Parts: sequence; C-alpha cells; structure tokens
Amino acid sequence: MAQKRVNIITLGCSKNLVDTERTLSMLTKRGFKAVHQQPVKRGDIVVINTCGFIGDAKEESINTILEYLQGKEQKLVDKVYVMGCLSQRYKGELESELPEVDGWYGKFNFTDLVADLSGYRNNDLLSIDRTITTPPHYTYLKIAEGCNRFCAFCAIPLITGRFKSRTIDSLTDEVKMLVDRGVKEFNVIAQDLSSYGLDLSGRMQLPELIDKIADISGVEWIRLHYAYPAQFPIEIMDVMAERDNVCKYMDIALQHSNDKVLSNMKRHINGDETRQLIAEMRRRVPSLHLRTTLMTGFPGEGEEEFEDLMKFVADTRFERMGAFAYCEEDDTFAAKNYTDSIPEDVKQERLDRLMAMQEEISNDIQQTKVGSTLKVIVDREEEDYYIGRTEWDSPEVDPEVLIAKDRKLSIGNFQNVLITEAQPFELIGKPV
Repeated sequence: MAQKRVNIITLGCSKNLVDTERTLSMLTKRGFKAVHQQPVKRGDIVVINTCGFIGDAKEESINTILEYLQGKEQKLVDKVYVMGCLSQRYKGELESELPEVDGWYGKFNFTDLVADLSGYRNNDLLSIDRTITTPPHYTYLKIAEGCNRFCAFCAIPLITGRFKSRTIDSLTDEVKMLVDRGVKEFNVIAQDLSSYGLDLSGRMQLPELIDKIADISGVEWIRLHYAYPAQFPIEIMDVMAERDNVCKYMDIALQHSNDKVLSNMKRHINGDETRQLIAEMRRRVPSLHLRTTLMTGFPGEGEEEFEDLMKFVADTRFERMGAFAYCEEDDTFAAKNYTDSIPEDVKQERLDRLMAMQEEISNDIQQTKVGSTLKVIVDREEEDYYIGRTEWDSPEVDPEVLIAKDRKLSIGNFQNVLITEAQPFELIGKPV
C-alpha cells in the first residue's frame, strides 16, 4: 500500500519553518510521505502552517487556506489542516467561518496534529529531530519562543505567549546532530535573542550559548537574528570579535530613533541610548554589519519625528536595513490606546523616502568591497552565475554574490571570491 502523502505549506518567517521541519520529521517517523511545498497531487493531505503577524500575512494565510479548500472541493486534495500563528490567535473565529477545514492547530500543538493523523499517541513525538527544507549546508536554529517585551504595536506576545528559552544542552545537541548531516551555517533565531537565558537562570546567557556552539567542530558560520536593543547583552560582541566562526553580523530591530515615538511604541530605550549602543557594538567589532528594521507612520510620528529618523539613518549608515509602514494590529496596546490617524499615503511616502536613502547608503557600502577578496558560501547554480553569500548576508533577506563561472564550484562549499563590481543589493566577482 502506497504511503499517504502529507504536503506542508509554510507561510511567514523562519521560526515557522523550524516548526514545519519538526512536523515533517514526526510525520515521516509515523509512516507518512511528508513533503514540503510540493505541487499538489490527487489525494494529498495538506497542512498549512500560517502566519498571523501583520495584515498582509494574515490575508495571505486566509487566501492560501481558501485555495486548498477549493482543491478539496474539486477532489484534488483529501483533507486540509491548519496550524501556526493565525490559528493560534483566531482559532475560534476561523472554525466557525471555515468549517470545511478538517482540523485547526495552534503554534505549539503540532504534535497533536501528527497524533491525530496517525492515530498513534505517545509522548516521544516531540524531539530535536528535523527534516531540513533549506539547502543542506545551512539552517535556522530557534533558541526560544515568545516575547516579554510587549511593544505597543506588536501582536507577537499575544500569539506566542511569554518568553521561554531552550536549554543550552538541547541546543548544542541539535547543532551536533545537524553538523553530522552536513550543515555548516547556523542562523540563530528567536523573537528576542537578547533575553535568552533570563527565564532559565536569571541572567542573559546568549554569549555563553554562542561560545559553546562555536566550539562544536564543523560549525563554520553562526549568524544572529532579532536581538532587542533594550538590555542588550553587550558581551556577545566580544564573543563575535574573538570567534572566527561567529559572523560579524547582528540583526537588531530598532523601529525608530525619535524619543517621542519610541516612548509611544513602548520600546524601553531612547534615541541617545540607541546611538550609544550602536557605537559600542561597532567599537567592539569594527567589521560589524548591522541589519535593522524601522517603521514609518506610527502614531505620534509627525514630520519632525520622521526627519529625526531620516537623520538617524543618514548618520548611522546601516549596512542592511528594511522598513515597513505601521499597520494597526488587533488587541495591541496601540490599537486600544492610539488613533491610527496618519494617512496611508503619508506612511508610504515616508517609507519610500527612507528606503531611497538607504539604497544610496547600501550602494556606497557595497562599492567599498570592490577589489577585496571575500569568503563566500556557494548556495546554488544558475544559468550565468553561481550564487553565494558572505558572512554579512543572511539567506533570503540580504544581498547575494554573483560568482562568474570561471570554473566548477561545489554547492555548499566556501570559496574565496574577488569582488569586481558592486550594486546596491548584490556583489559580482570571480573565484580565486
């Protein structure tokens, strides 16, 4: 008898992807043919791992559910199940609005989904094992769930609950397992890296954790994502400076620079403290590349406050930066206490101005790399180039390196590349 196929569709962030990978592994152990984001085959069981963070993501999740329900109605799909952030937050409403869905699961009970599908229940389902869906040389390492910060605009604590760290031992065990499978690059993720360990020991343990992971043979690159600026564990910068396999890269969402807006946002830090933190980070790691995320149009941001943000970006010259326009989220402090009075076209115009300036900054920084030889990991081969990344480039979100096909390169290996040309969001070079 052929294996029943379960096809998981993942929406949203890399943290969701890790949950998908654990679910795939559990399904495989229960005898299913578990696949990720494959074209639908007749008879598939489809599981949609949803995102519920912002309006666009919620809309994408709903549209995806409707698409596969249509496939079910047409007898192409056997069953449709939903898990993840959207159903964690809105399960009651969704069950009544979409009764055609065969089962709803939240963000943390995907073991129940596997048990319900297999009809086999015991407590050995949840483990560190994962089916890697990224290219086999890199992966994401989720070190914690939840968030205790409760920023005014953010629904994440409403979805994920309080901050909960994984133990250092469980994380190092997972890294060793993945190294044995050929993983070389670990992108460390959490909603709030800065708080890692506080709930376990009463102290910030991120520097200790990263030092221990860096000790593991076969770990070539470690990259840090989603630190929080308030109560930032500055000692992590010393670990970064001292360890060759810790990338000189920090993803730290700052959101704004203006004191009034930061106060309204409940960010627990002001503009001067933010500038001092950045200066100290760069002092300790001179080759550091900072990635940040900023927001335009939050309540209280007038033209003066926005110009403060523009000056901040001009002065700081982030190596990597993204931004988005404020969108009110249900049940957040901002939704309950502020009026979202800034017109959408004003928010967008500010966003466009901010990103246009950042493109010029990014181009200037990229140009400084022309003529240098950089260590690059080769991700894939395309028709005209090999595509890779430097230690300053995270998968999916950062610039890539286009490597001339002067000779055969191996995917997943490191290669020294002479940079011959630079554009705002990519480098071009040749292997040396």
